[in-house]
Amino acid sequence: MSNPVPGVKHLIAVASGKGGVGKSTTTTNLAMALANTGARVGILDADLYGPSQPRMLNLSGLPDTTDGKILKPMVGHGIQTMSIGFLVDDESPIIWRGPMITQALTRLVYETHWDNLDYLIVDMPPGTGDIHLTMAQKMPVSGAVIVTTPQDIALLDARKGLKMFEKVNVPVLGIIENMSTHVCGHCGHEEHIFGEGGARKMAEEAGTELLGELPLDIRIRTGSDSGQPVLVTDPDGTLAAAYQSIATRVVHELEAREKAKSESASTRAMPEIVME
Repeated sequence: MSNPVPGVKHLIAVASGKGGVGKSTTTTNLAMALANTGARVGILDADLYGPSQPRMLNLSGLPDTTDGKILKPMVGHGIQTMSIGFLVDDESPIIWRGPMITQALTRLVYETHWDNLDYLIVDMPPGTGDIHLTMAQKMPVSGAVIVTTPQDIALLDARKGLKMFEKVNVPVLGIIENMSTHVCGHCGHEEHIFGEGGARKMAEEAGTELLGELPLDIRIRTGSDSGQPVLVTDPDGTLAAAYQSIATRVVHELEAREKAKSESASTRAMPEIVME
């Protein structure tokens, strides 16, 4: 049974079956795109073994606390953020077994003072392990977004992640294809270097949405490494527009599912009365 997260309306998991597909970068830019719509947005860095959100949002130091127990999220580019990376040294590995990692995740979620968030975006670790099960079974996840590249091996693992969410009854809002194409910075030639159409086919097979396709672009990588995401450095550019379009589709899918859920509950609550 999941418990509501105080101060959070919707919790959205961003996941990938495989590492290295740009999940954390996508999480950061998706959160900022949602914030651009006027929503209050936060990020929970649930990749406890490899936290990256502090660097991507140019945040460092220890979070403040008012009572010694509840942490205040740190704010980067307007995004409320909590990460284990704030609490450990950058180069110190997290060497914890399953029970310790799930306890740490639970505390980061419920012992952070989230301030009236419309969306808490959860940057999940790769794979389908303890963190994923804890999040799906014990927390009110409104929906999941799967990030993949067009590469066959990445799609194979992404399907596993999608199936995992289906098994634990977490709705998959859609799939984002990252590194969809590469455009040469010198001649403008566009090439599908990791394959073409894989995420679209996967979405069709799974009966879910292709939320968008993002290019392999050096500006996305340098923005993440410098803590200056592309939505900050070039808010009116084509890359920002691509993330903004994905954010709009995520909200649309979430609202549609919430509406369907509400209508279903209303129907069940009103039994038909037959007079004879």
